[in-house]
Amino acid sequence: MSKQDTKNTDGQHKADENRLVAERRDKLRAIKATSIAFPNDFHPNVHAAQLHQRFADDDVDVLANVEETFALAGRMLAKRVMGKIAFVSIQDGSGRIQFVVQRDNLPEGLYQQFKQWDIGDIIGGSGSIFRTQKGELSVKPSELRLLTKSLRPLPEKYHGLTDTETRYRQRYVDLIMNENTRTIFRTRAKIISFIRGFMEAPGREFLEVETPMMHPIPGGATARPFITHHNALDLDMYLRIAPELYLKRLTVGGLDRVYEINRNFRNEGVSTRHNPEFTMLEFYWAYADYSDLMDLTEAMLRELTKTVIGATQVEYQGRSIDFGGPYERVSVEQAVRKFNPQLADADLWDVSTLQSACAELSIQPEKSWGAGKLLLEIFEATVESKLTDPVFVTQYPTEVSPLSRRNDQNPLVTDRFELFVAGREIANGFSELNDPEDQAERFREQVLNKDAGDLEAMHYDADYIRALEYGMPPTAGEGIGIDRLVMLLTDAASIRDVLLFPHMRPEA
Repeated sequence: MSKQDTKNTDGQHKADENRLVAERRDKLRAIKATSIAFPNDFHPNVHAAQLHQRFADDDVDVLANVEETFALAGRMLAKRVMGKIAFVSIQDGSGRIQFVVQRDNLPEGLYQQFKQWDIGDIIGGSGSIFRTQKGELSVKPSELRLLTKSLRPLPEKYHGLTDTETRYRQRYVDLIMNENTRTIFRTRAKIISFIRGFMEAPGREFLEVETPMMHPIPGGATARPFITHHNALDLDMYLRIAPELYLKRLTVGGLDRVYEINRNFRNEGVSTRHNPEFTMLEFYWAYADYSDLMDLTEAMLRELTKTVIGATQVEYQGRSIDFGGPYERVSVEQAVRKFNPQLADADLWDVSTLQSACAELSIQPEKSWGAGKLLLEIFEATVESKLTDPVFVTQYPTEVSPLSRRNDQNPLVTDRFELFVAGREIANGFSELNDPEDQAERFREQVLNKDAGDLEAMHYDADYIRALEYGMPPTAGEGIGIDRLVMLLTDAASIRDVLLFPHMRPEA
C-alpha cells in the first residue's frame, strides 16, 4: 500500500470514527433529556469469575433450582439481537459472562431501549443463572441498566487492539481488549505481594519503610538525575535515583533489617529495558555480607516462581530458564576471561592492554578511565548478553563500585555481585562500605569525575558521612529490579509491556 493509500485509509477511518462518536453523542443527549445519564445506584453482588467457579460443574437441572438473584455489571463487548432475544457478552474486572436478554423478561419498553445501546457501554443486570442449549453459563436479567454511555467505539473485535504504540498510549483500551495485558498486571501485583510476604516472614522480619523521593543532592547510584525546584524553600531538588543512602541511615539508627519497594527516576535513555521511572525492591541487612544476600535472593526467586508461576522453570522469549538453583557464581575477571580468551590474567588490570581491547570492540574509553572501568566496559560488551540462566557475577572493580566494601584479599575489587538472567541485570548487591573515611575519599573521587564532565558521578554527601561516623554495623544491601523481574515471569519482550503507563513522546 502506498503512502497515499495509507493516508486515505487513515482519513476514512477517522471520518468513520467521528461519525460513530457523533451518533453516540446524540444518544447521550437523548438519555440526558429523559433520565439520569450516568447513574451510580447499581450495586453488583457477584463477579463473573465467581459464577464460573461456583457453577462450573452444575448442569441445567441443578441450576434450575438456584433461587438466588445475581447482579453483575461490566462492559458490553458483544451483542447479537435475534428478534425478542439477545445474547450479550459483558466483561467485568474478573472476566466475562453472557447475559441472555429476553424482551418478555424485562419491564415494558426496556428491551427497545436496550437495542439502542452500543458495544463498549457499561451495563448492569440482575437475574437468574442458567445454561443455554449450547451449555454456556448465562444470566437471564429481569433488571437491566445503562450505567455508562461509551462515546468512542472499541477496536474492531476480530483484530482487537494490536498496534503496539497505541496499546502503550491508550492502556485503558488495551486493558479492555487484551486478556494477556490484564494477566501481566495481575501477575505483577502478585509478585510484589509475594515479595512483601517473603521479606516480612518469620525468621527474616524485614521492616518496610518509606524514604524521601525528593533529595537535596542525588545519591545512591551512578546515574543522571531529574532536577526539580521547591518554591517555598527556593531550592533545587532531585528526584531520587536510589533510596540507598537514606536506607543505610536507618541501619545506623538501629533498624537492622529494612526494605522499600520504591520508585526511582533516572534521566537516561529509553529502551526495551529502560524507562526513566522504574520500580525497585531495595533492602539492607545488618550483620550480613554479600554471600548472605545471594543465598536470600536465590531462595526468594525460587519460591516466587513456584508460588506465582507454579514452577521454577520459566519460558522467556523462546528460552527455558530454571530459577530452581543453585545459581552459578563467577567473578567479573573469570567471566571476561571465559569470553575473551585472548586476554591473559595479567592483562585484566593493565590499562594499555584494556584500552586496546576496548578499541577492538569499538568502545571509546575516556582518558580518565582506569583498569576497573575499562574491565567493566569489556564485560558489558562481551559477556552480559551471553548470561542466560541465573548467574551471580561477583567482585566488581572498586573503581565502579563507590559504595561497596573492598575485598579483604584484593582491594582492587569489592564484595559486590550482580544477578544476570536472560542477558540482563536483575539485581545488584554488596557488602556495604561502613568506613566513613574510605567512603569520604571515594565521594571526593566521584566529585573529581563530575568536575571532569561525568554527568552520572555522585555528589559528596556530607550528612551521610556524618551518619557513618556515628557507626554503621557491618551491613549488606541489595536492589532488585521489579520491572525486569516481571518481564521475565510474564514473557514480556519490552519493559513497556509491564508498565501500565510507560513514558513516550507526546502525540503529534
